[in-house]
Amino acid sequence: MALGARLASVLLLWALQGGDWAGTKVLSWVTQHPALGSPFSPPPVVDVQCEDDRLVVSVNRDFFGTGRLVQAAELTLGPSACSPMPADPLNKRVIFEVGLHECGSELQMTPDSFIYSTVLHYTPNLSQSPVVLRSSPVSVPIRCQYPRRDNVSSRAILPTWVPFHSTLSREQRLKFSLRLMADDWSTERISSAFQLGDLIHIQAEVYSGYHVPLRLFVDRCTATLTPDPVSVPYHVIIDFNGCLVDGQSLDSSSIFISPRPRQNVLRFMVDSFRFAQDSRNEIYITCHLKVTTTDQVPSPLNKACSYNLTTDMWVPVEGPSDICTCCKTRTCTHLSSSRKRSLANQEPGNPSELEADLMLGPLVLSEAENGPKLGEENNVGDIPEWPELLLLLMVGVAATVCLVLCLIVGSHKYRFPCSRNV
Repeated sequence: MALGARLASVLLLWALQGGDWAGTKVLSWVTQHPALGSPFSPPPVVDVQCEDDRLVVSVNRDFFGTGRLVQAAELTLGPSACSPMPADPLNKRVIFEVGLHECGSELQMTPDSFIYSTVLHYTPNLSQSPVVLRSSPVSVPIRCQYPRRDNVSSRAILPTWVPFHSTLSREQRLKFSLRLMADDWSTERISSAFQLGDLIHIQAEVYSGYHVPLRLFVDRCTATLTPDPVSVPYHVIIDFNGCLVDGQSLDSSSIFISPRPRQNVLRFMVDSFRFAQDSRNEIYITCHLKVTTTDQVPSPLNKACSYNLTTDMWVPVEGPSDICTCCKTRTCTHLSSSRKRSLANQEPGNPSELEADLMLGPLVLSEAENGPKLGEENNVGDIPEWPELLLLLMVGVAATVCLVLCLIVGSHKYRFPCSRNV
């Protein structure tokens, strides 16, 4: 009866205010966050805190305001029915603390926000009395909204409880990076100078902050002689939404590194090269990076595929093998060419926050040290080669033999006349 009177009061106040739930305050049934209410406001029935990478939900066990405390086992969070944190049975509040992407929460991306949605479920325990039911099941939608700019709000969706807000002062955005790495991938490479024949180790990475775990892909990469990614001449390294086409050359061992160290990191190696018809020895590599959520299965549009010259097959870093089929047919998408969707053609202030164009360079290429450089010849007159040395040695030996013979013959000529005079 008391519960019915309280519900009637709620409905009456709601009717008097023109159906505006946001203005309704009735005891603890509909309450406002203490930060926005008076210092003497009662604690909310459901308190939601949206943190950088997790969601904290605090539930008053006097769920219906009748004085009957619900059991912690009767409360679950999300489609996965996550249980609350262990607590003292005498505690008046039940706490859930989960990651933003856990318990089956859903992510919705809008041009302005990342929105994580889940549901708090109350299911009466029937173990004590399987015949009668003294309370009804309740589902309370919960939402954490993370705008890409400005503030962050957390709320239980209307009309069940009045929304409340909390603010994160710092700005959170995805941060992409493209770096040259040492041969063992342990540190960033300091020098950007390479010799022909060296492997260029490249690491792409994205920092996702509080967002749902993300998987990074390198959509395309193009090498040019200038920082302009659409200049000519150019050489395509990666194309068709993640096909490392440079690895198809017979003299190339370019490949994606598998497995990834983390889902937000993608590594690949490219054989160093120079443009044949140009004497300049500097190149720039521009790559287009993008992300998807880790629960999204790799597809022909989101993949990282390397070419195996031995088997004449394309192999993905992850996902089903057939996602690389379009690398051979080159039909992954009608906008696959790295020349068509370069961010150079977009306004600098309005790039998509789920993708980015980054550049490495200049990379300085030089000829290998072993062997003569192009355009130079060995000067035969400076250093004698082996056949010449052997000929000189034979001539020297012959001259020495002749000299010895002459000395012997000369000594006999002088000896015999002297004997005759005697």
